[in-house]
Amino acid sequence: MKDINNSSVLDLLTSIIKPELFFSYLKKLGFFDKRKICPTKKRLNNRKTQKSMWNIIFSLLVALFAQYWLEPPHQIIPLAIFLYGFSAWIFFSNKSWKDKIINFEKKEQKAFTIKRINLFFSFSLILITFLAFQDNKFTIQNILLWVISVIFFISIFWAKRDNQSPKIITIDCWSIIFIVAIIIVTFFRFYHLQETPGEMFSDHAEKLLDIQDVLQGKFSIFFPRNTGREAIQFYLTALIIKLFKTGINFLSLKLGTTLIGLITLPFIYLFAREFSNRWSGLAAFFFAGIAYWPNVISRVGLRFPLYPLFAAPCLFFLVHGLQTEDRNDFILSGIFLGAGLHGYSAFRIMPLVVLVGVAIRYLDIRDSFRRGTLIKNALLLFFIAFILFLPLFRYMLENPISFNWRALSRLGTIEQPYPEPVIKIFISNLWNALTMPFLDNGEIWVHSIPNRPALDIVSAGLFFYGILVVIKQILKTRDWTYLYLILLIPLLMLPSILSLAFPNENPSLNRTAAAIIPIFAILGIGFENWVNNLVSFIRSLKGQIIVYIAVSTLIFLATISNFKLVFHDYHDQYMRNAWNTSEIGNVIRNFIESGGNADHAFVVPYPYWVDTRLVGINAGFPAKDFALWSDQFPLVQNELGEKLFIIKPEDNESLELLKNLFPNNKQELYISKRIGGDFILVFVD
Repeated sequence: MKDINNSSVLDLLTSIIKPELFFSYLKKLGFFDKRKICPTKKRLNNRKTQKSMWNIIFSLLVALFAQYWLEPPHQIIPLAIFLYGFSAWIFFSNKSWKDKIINFEKKEQKAFTIKRINLFFSFSLILITFLAFQDNKFTIQNILLWVISVIFFISIFWAKRDNQSPKIITIDCWSIIFIVAIIIVTFFRFYHLQETPGEMFSDHAEKLLDIQDVLQGKFSIFFPRNTGREAIQFYLTALIIKLFKTGINFLSLKLGTTLIGLITLPFIYLFAREFSNRWSGLAAFFFAGIAYWPNVISRVGLRFPLYPLFAAPCLFFLVHGLQTEDRNDFILSGIFLGAGLHGYSAFRIMPLVVLVGVAIRYLDIRDSFRRGTLIKNALLLFFIAFILFLPLFRYMLENPISFNWRALSRLGTIEQPYPEPVIKIFISNLWNALTMPFLDNGEIWVHSIPNRPALDIVSAGLFFYGILVVIKQILKTRDWTYLYLILLIPLLMLPSILSLAFPNENPSLNRTAAAIIPIFAILGIGFENWVNNLVSFIRSLKGQIIVYIAVSTLIFLATISNFKLVFHDYHDQYMRNAWNTSEIGNVIRNFIESGGNADHAFVVPYPYWVDTRLVGINAGFPAKDFALWSDQFPLVQNELGEKLFIIKPEDNESLELLKNLFPNNKQELYISKRIGGDFILVFVD
C-alpha cells in the first residue's frame, strides 16, 4: 500500500471513479481526525449505538427547525424556544457522547534573567519616544524611535528556540478541501464588491476627507473629525490608493476593509483549532468566510472589521500561551493588543477581555510558582501593548475629551440622559446582544438587514449545537478554556451592550464584530463533533455516504442562504435606504465633460437629503462640496456661463426663487433608477 503522506492528487481523482474506493481513501487520509476522541471502555451494543446516533442526528435537526421559526417574516418565538429546549434535552440525554482531550506541549522556559543596563536603556528609549509624539503628528523621527523601542524591548524578553526542521507539506484530502474553502470564501468576499453596497453615506465622506488629508501630507495620530477616529484605516486606504491608483472613492475604502476581513479568517481557524482539531478550525474558517455578518461589516467600507482583525490573533496567542505557558505567545498577544487599539474604538474593551482570560487561568492553576510565572507573562503582555499604544496614550493625555467622546457619549449621559434605569437598560442590552445570532441583529440598515438574526438557519443551528457541546465539555472536564470560550461572547459584545444612553443602537453587528471569533469557533466545534460522532457510530459504507451527503447538504444550504442574504436582501434594502449621490455625481460629471464649469454646478441642500460632499466625491472632485443654499443664489446670479442647479422635487421654495432670479431657466426631471431618488435639473444660461 502506498504511504498516505506520499499520496498524489491523481490517486484521489482516480479513486472518485469508484465511490467505494473514494470513501475508503478518505478514511486512509484521515478525513475526520479522531486523535482527540477518547476510546470507550467497552464496545457499545447495537441498540445503544443506534439510540446515540439518532440523538445526535435529531438534536441538530430540531435546532434547525427551531431557527426556521425565528426567520422573518414567519417568526413564532414560543415555538422556537420550545424546539431549542427540546434539542438540548435530546443532546444531553445521549450518554455515549465522547469527551475531547486537548494536549498542549509545554515549552521549556528560560528565567527572566535580564541585564539591568538593557532594561534601563529600553525604558529611557520608551520615555524619549513618548515625548516625541507631540502635536498629534506622526513623523519619520518619532515613528523610527517607536519601532526601535518596541523591537528592543521585545528582544530583551523573547525566548529563543532551537531551530525546528520545517514540516513537509503534502497534498492530502484535507489540503484539497481547505484550498476549495479558500476559493469559495475569497469569491464571497470580493464578488460584486463595486455594487454591494453601491452608495456611500455621510460617514464615508468623513473617512475620505481624512484620507485626503493623509495623501496631502497630514499624518495624524488620532483623527478628531466626526467625534474622533483611530488611524489604521486611513493609512491603509491611502496606501491602497497609492499602489493601485483607485482614487479617493468608495471602492478604495471597500478594498481595504474587505482585505482586512479576509486576513482575519486564518486566525479564526487557528483559534477554533485550539479547542478541538483542524476540522473544527476549517469549519469555523469556512462558515465565517461565507457568513452574512462578517461579510457585510467588511464590505461597508468602515473600520468595523479592524475589531476582529486584531482580536483574533490576540486571543489565539493568549489562549495558546495560557495553556503552554510560552512567554513568546504572551509577547505576540501583547503586540496585537497594542496594535489593535489604533484600529476601531470598540477594540478598547480587549484589555478587559485579556484580563478575564488571565484571571480564569490564574484561578485554575494551583502551583504558586506557575501562578507567579503567569503574572509575569501577563504584565509583559500588557506592557508591550502599552508601548504600541504610546502615540495614542500621548494624545489621550493631551485631549481626553476628544479621545473618549464617542465611548462616553454611549456609556454616559454627556449627550442625553438614560431613558430608563441603567441596570434595566444593561440587562435588556445584554439579552438583546446575546440573542442577536438567533433573533434580531438590530435596526441599523447600513451594516445589517434590520430585525433579522445575525446568522442564517444552518449556522445558527450549528452554533446552538456547538454551545451544547461546549457546555457538556465544561460539565464533564471542568476545562477552563471552554469556560473562557463561552464568556468571550458577552465580553466581546460589551462595546454594543454598554450603549446605555442609546439602547436603540444595541444590538449592532459592528460593535459586536469580534464576537464572530468565539461564535464561529463554537460553530466549528459543533459541526466537527456532530459529523465525527456520526462517522464513529456509522460503520457501513452506505451509512457513511449518507453522512457525507448530509454534510454537503448543510454546507450547500448555508452557502446559498448567505449568498441570498448578502447579494439580494442586504443589497436591496441598503439601496432603498441610501441616497443616490452617485447618480447626482454622474450628472455633474457629464455637465463638466460637455463644457460646463465645475464651479457652476450646484446641489441645493434640503433636510434629510443627500450629503453634498459625497456628490463631489462621486463626481470626481473629492475636495469640493457642491452645496449652494437657496439664500446664496444671488451670489451667482451675475456669473457668466451655463449653470446647473440640482434640487429635490419637494423643494418648491428653491424652485420658485430660481424662477424669479433666472426667468429663462430650463427644468428637467431626472428619473432615478430607484424609487424616491428623482431630482430636478435646472439649467441657466
